[in-house]
Amino acid sequence: MGAFNDNVFRQALILLIASGVVSTVSVNTLNNVALALFIVPFFLFSALAGQVADKYDKATLVRKIKMVEVFIMCAAAVGFFFDGVYFLLAVLFCMGLQSTFFGPIKYSIIPQHLTDKELVSGNALVEMGTFLAILLGSISGVFLKMDGVGDGVVAMTVVGLALLGYLAARGIPAAPAADSSIKINWNLWKETWHIVGYAREVKSVWMCVLAISWFWFMGAAYTTQLKVYVDDYLFGTDGLYALLLGTFSVGIGLGSFLCEKLSGKRVELGLVPLGSIGLSVFGIDLFFSYAGLAGVGSVTNNNIGVASFLQQPGGYRVLLDLLGIGVFGGFYIVPLFAFIQHRANPKHLSRIIAANNILNALLMVLSAVAGIVLVGLLEITVPQFFLALALSNILVAAYIYTVVPEFLIRLLVWMLTHTMYRVKHTGMDNIPDEGPCMLVCNHVSYVDALLLAGAIRRPVRFVMFKPIYDMPVLNYIFRTGKTIPIDSKSRNPKIYEQAFVRIREELAAGEVVCIFPEGRLTEDGEIDEFRAGIEKIVSDSPVPVIPMALSGLWGSVFSHKGGKALTHLPRRFWSRIKLAVGTGVSPQEVQASDLRKRVLALRECP
Repeated sequence: MGAFNDNVFRQALILLIASGVVSTVSVNTLNNVALALFIVPFFLFSALAGQVADKYDKATLVRKIKMVEVFIMCAAAVGFFFDGVYFLLAVLFCMGLQSTFFGPIKYSIIPQHLTDKELVSGNALVEMGTFLAILLGSISGVFLKMDGVGDGVVAMTVVGLALLGYLAARGIPAAPAADSSIKINWNLWKETWHIVGYAREVKSVWMCVLAISWFWFMGAAYTTQLKVYVDDYLFGTDGLYALLLGTFSVGIGLGSFLCEKLSGKRVELGLVPLGSIGLSVFGIDLFFSYAGLAGVGSVTNNNIGVASFLQQPGGYRVLLDLLGIGVFGGFYIVPLFAFIQHRANPKHLSRIIAANNILNALLMVLSAVAGIVLVGLLEITVPQFFLALALSNILVAAYIYTVVPEFLIRLLVWMLTHTMYRVKHTGMDNIPDEGPCMLVCNHVSYVDALLLAGAIRRPVRFVMFKPIYDMPVLNYIFRTGKTIPIDSKSRNPKIYEQAFVRIREELAAGEVVCIFPEGRLTEDGEIDEFRAGIEKIVSDSPVPVIPMALSGLWGSVFSHKGGKALTHLPRRFWSRIKLAVGTGVSPQEVQASDLRKRVLALRECP
């Protein structure tokens, strides 16, 4: 209801500005000023909002915040009734302030009521619901301000939606404070840097915050310039504007829904690079698709409706590009939020979300500045501005994925498990959600580690035979995944000892370590004898050992069946692979031969 109301108000205000009520300032400048006024409160007051969200019950806070929205919308009703653009801009600032306090609660309340397995589904529903509300709100705002509809209808609508939002808030279950001992710091500038520090504690979380902020830079740029694009380049009606805006919003909702399906109810970072690729591809094509529409309509008479637009060469292509940008935007944004909720400290989560909102606001302000400077002052065309966004996205993505290669590794794993293989998991709950443990598994192919990494929810440190670790291409993946190379004590004693030192360090740090006790890939598809190294590891670091078994990989291009691996073309795709996880073995009971028997039994289980 909040997103719906925000967009009814903002679109009605955009169209009121476009009607020429204010003649002394350009429409483009006023639109960008409106965007800046809405998001500046996020930058100024998110530090306070994050503290409040962590200190008090979130359900109670939501009800109070939604009641404030009712009063703000009453003021908006007066502004619409009298066509008071500058007064409505002040109301827009108040709406931004109200949203500032709602934002940290919106995402930090999710992990309080959902399990880790439900995080992706929960975030997908929130994002899909939000953007469908944006769609319906934007379209409603457009049609409520079209000719023949009085300002009184807009006024009653925004007040009514605020009341419905308050009633919905009353149904939210209790969400106790994350840290009621917090002492509110009223020095907002100091606290802003403080909560940004919380977001930077974990590098991968910080990169997710930066990636989300960049997404909102792009989203704000597209939606803010879309009205100018329709009016000055497509020469379209308000109905066409509603169609294009709706297509973009439906795309994000659809992408969020598909993301939940494709992730397999896991926090799947592999979809993020896929999303960024799609954002750039469709963004670049949006620039070229305009060529098929050049010269359409009249500059002085915006008379191109939906039917006329779709009859023009390139009309459907523009729609497809906006839909594609939205869909891949959904792939991009949902896993990032879920990852932050999963990986961040729960006591600091609201403040980390607040830090995210600060960065979002900063990037959206910069988006407004970029629109004013590039389109308003330097007079580049809006299609050229869209092209610049798509090309800039490539540079930003390259930076983020270089700093945190986990994104690209997860993409590779996701592609492997959604093209060549179908992986069925059993017993995954036997792997603890926290604390150190050892995993032991049979070794069938060169992609065993990738498949295991894709199946296990926690980061895994693999102990890998050094000749496999040193293989081209795979070496980059193994290094960035903090794989531990090992070799025989007789052939390379230095590497052998270093491996055991690394294993002890990782287990002491509470990490999951996986070893293939056979020491090499199977030559005949059978499980070789397990070496005694696992016993040495557990004697030095007494942690639970969890047996696992892979089946269905023998015969793949990455196995040794029919000769050396990778020497022949793949014979099959979408093969069914099974990963079975057994119950843990206490460190006092660990024996290499017993573990081999357990892995054999797991492999033979139907």
